[in-house]
Amino acid sequence: MAGTGGGTGAVTRSTLRQQLADALRDEVLAGRLKPGQEFTVKEIAEQYGVSATPVREALVDLSAQGLLDAVQHRGFEVHEYSEGDYRHMVEARSLVTDGMFRRLGDRRVDPRTAAALAGVRRRGEEARRAAIAGDLNILIGYDLRFWRELSALFGNPYLTDFLHRLRVQSWACAVQHLRRVDDLRGRLWADHTELVDALTRRDARTAQEIIAGYDEHSLTLVERLADEDA
Repeated sequence: MAGTGGGTGAVTRSTLRQQLADALRDEVLAGRLKPGQEFTVKEIAEQYGVSATPVREALVDLSAQGLLDAVQHRGFEVHEYSEGDYRHMVEARSLVTDGMFRRLGDRRVDPRTAAALAGVRRRGEEARRAAIAGDLNILIGYDLRFWRELSALFGNPYLTDFLHRLRVQSWACAVQHLRRVDDLRGRLWADHTELVDALTRRDARTAQEIIAGYDEHSLTLVERLADEDA
């Protein structure tokens, strides 16, 4: 991992805590922190050039999010997800999005909602391009932002945070297999814009069918790669 270098005095401890949590989360999603890899608070603090307190707080936050496990007397390690975990995550995501899409389908698409959906669609276009190109790093970033902005249209911050956490965990589980593939072009789901178009038409049924296809595609790909890795 590369350190962030020195900070500024204007950065509060809570902000630094979040910055560290975000940086370490990105290390996990990038595959640079691998499942089962152990490290200590001291090691991370030295690497990022910060004190131990915000590092410890950031690591506790990531543990609460399911990305890290506390190891007694040794520090922390990256959580190892199983294929069964991934299947359960996908099922949970589907239950959330099914309800969300039904609710959005019942709403009138007023100018404000239409503008928001147009913004989400632009994010989806970026995710689509990255998926087609097989650029996993770019895809994960845009995909997480796409789903966060889309779920925000529901107007429930608890739902938005819950779905975001599920998606981060899903990616953390999937990348341990996807990172071993040399060329991912054409193998990643890329129907982000089709999903937004269905929701813009208030076509919840088509949106749910798109997600069902996404879930099947994701499970098949990850399980196939996991079998190859075994």
